[in-house]
Amino acid sequence: MNGRTEPDRTETEAIARPPLVREFLLVAGLFLVYKFGRQLATGHTGEAFRDADRVWDLERALHLPDEASLQNLLLHGDSLVHLANTYYATVHFPATAAFLVWLYLRRPAHYVWARRVLAAVTAAALVVHLTFPLAPPRMLAATGLIDTGRMYGPSVYGSPQTDHLSNQFAAMPSLHFGWALMVAVGLIVATRSRWRWLWLLHPMLTLLVIVGTANHYWLDAIVAAALLGPALAVIPLPKHTITTAGRGAGPLVPGPRSEEATDEQSVLVGAAR
Repeated sequence: MNGRTEPDRTETEAIARPPLVREFLLVAGLFLVYKFGRQLATGHTGEAFRDADRVWDLERALHLPDEASLQNLLLHGDSLVHLANTYYATVHFPATAAFLVWLYLRRPAHYVWARRVLAAVTAAALVVHLTFPLAPPRMLAATGLIDTGRMYGPSVYGSPQTDHLSNQFAAMPSLHFGWALMVAVGLIVATRSRWRWLWLLHPMLTLLVIVGTANHYWLDAIVAAALLGPALAVIPLPKHTITTAGRGAGPLVPGPRSEEATDEQSVLVGAAR
């Protein structure tokens, strides 16, 4: 038989998949740069609390919902608030890592796209953290909110005076929400299931958790979404391939005719003459 046969799904993915070791080092390096970069913003306590007062006043001027109303819903039961704290502490990094691993194995072209978008959003967030230190609402007395992680557990933060591993004055933007929104967008784009839109529940739940536990303001999530939008607009989606669009997405091209069919057609034409 003449002509090339269409490569199967596994072969196509293997060709498109970037080297594993390189990707691991790249993602790990980006994470370390972000973690160490956040430390540069520590020590700006006075500025962080002044910015927090401005953000709180701006939210009231914009008539955004009061974070206290959402937190009061969580405080109706110890189990609910403990579950929210657990979600905040344990889902953020594992969910994003699982998202990238799945894309790498099943949708390698989309993996490269998603990794670039996440890197761009994280880099932009780091710039905001360095230029606009912000105390979270759990630290601001004017909000009337409590630190649910410290009071009900589990908590990922220690005292700001002794916690040297994280920058607690980097509330804006919320990468908890920004990454969760990108996970949902990435899975919606990379899959074809009719149920794929349910992935939006992940950022929606994340938003309720980060605000209800008083770790972020509403504006922290809004700014995160505002940073994600330009990244999605600038970084192009992968082209349709067998691994992303399924077979038969391209135009149909007639295959070569067999010799028997050609001879039979010649006989019929001769008889017609």
